[in-house]
Amino acid sequence: MSGNLPKTEPFWRSTPLEEMTAEQWESLCDGCGRCCLVKLEDEDTGRIFATDVGCRLFDAGTCRCRNYTNRSREVPDCVTLTPKDVRELPWLPPTCGYRLVAEGRDLPWWHPLVSGDPETVVAAGVSVRGRVHANEDELPEEEVAERIVNWPLRWPRAAKAGGR
Repeated sequence: MSGNLPKTEPFWRSTPLEEMTAEQWESLCDGCGRCCLVKLEDEDTGRIFATDVGCRLFDAGTCRCRNYTNRSREVPDCVTLTPKDVRELPWLPPTCGYRLVAEGRDLPWWHPLVSGDPETVVAAGVSVRGRVHANEDELPEEEVAERIVNWPLRWPRAAKAGGR
């Protein structure tokens, strides 16, 4: 009889971002840490550059915020994502689950909601684990611009490949 039951769509395919529960919303984060890297903006062109420097609250070993609940208080320019932000922020990585769902795309094979394993983000090369040079409070401000890298704003080859 179970073969006749209708398949239910995963929530990220059937629930608009604005209607997700807090738990659903938070689970869209794959834990890669790319959004927690310092970004620089060219004031003349508006172009965004990513660095391999983490926010001062970023734990590069776990790829999590050390004080997620109070992050906006401790880091005033930390962005608490909303559905509107996800659709407008130019610096969200192309691999970001929030961005993908907002664009009407599905979550990739390596996303923990699909794979059931948070380590697939690392296996696919999406995580920043092992790639963060330092946190911003460990470097003189003038050195941050010397840490510009391209990879946080690109899809890793392994993540595109399907990896299974």
